[in-house]
Amino acid sequence: MNIDRNLRKERIGIVTSNKMQKSIIISEVKRTKHPMYGKYVLKTKKYTAHDEKDECNVGDTVKIMETRPLSKTKNWRLVEIIERAK
Repeated sequence: MNIDRNLRKERIGIVTSNKMQKSIIISEVKRTKHPMYGKYVLKTKKYTAHDEKDECNVGDTVKIMETRPLSKTKNWRLVEIIERAK
């Protein structure tokens, strides 16, 4: 059995909080269709991610990757900052 390390999940979202040391909160917004009524509904999921250099600000668009558990709620890490907040 050869298990690849490359099968880690990646998400793109917007930083909503950076008040913690070396940690950020990212919100990922998905548009899903309601199963019965067909209307598109916005679903928001929050992730706590590790930001080693404390370089993210609120409003930045970032890419995060799944990793081993770093704390009770933190098992994602920052990969790159895609776009800075204006």
